[in-house]
Amino acid sequence: MKKTHYVVVSLALAGGIALGAAEASAEQYAKSQRGTPLTTDELFQLYQGRSWIWKDGAGHFSPRQRRFTATTGKGTSYGEGRWFLIDPGKLCFRATWTSKDGSTPALSCFSHRKQGANVYQKSKKGKWYLFKHAQLKKEDEYAKVRRGDYVANRLEKTKARLANR
Repeated sequence: MKKTHYVVVSLALAGGIALGAAEASAEQYAKSQRGTPLTTDELFQLYQGRSWIWKDGAGHFSPRQRRFTATTGKGTSYGEGRWFLIDPGKLCFRATWTSKDGSTPALSCFSHRKQGANVYQKSKKGKWYLFKHAQLKKEDEYAKVRRGDYVANRLEKTKARLANR
């Protein structure tokens, strides 16, 4: 596989997840540091059976065998693997990402803390931001985490398209 492909897939994944998530203010950072990590049970309830909608794709966290599937790049690549939880407060997914240039494995992890009923998440850039308000707001990144599988149909179409190239 070409080295440039790995960079493209990594950038697509990082960009798709990080876009739309506002960087934390100094106050938000301070609050997140005083908070406590989410338990694995709390994380499981946030993600299981849901899809995280990104700017150019989505990732699905199936409760069945903790299967993780995703499409990115407007259907030009896809990922398949597993998601798992690590104490304290970390969600990870390991997937093999495939595009027209080949495939490569990747691991992505996100730390979570709570301060009261607010949930903070650490971005790929290492900055904490308010992920989910106690009363969910439409601008929260967590508002893009929706119940159901928003990936399966697009995944099959992407696989078929890539198989025909």
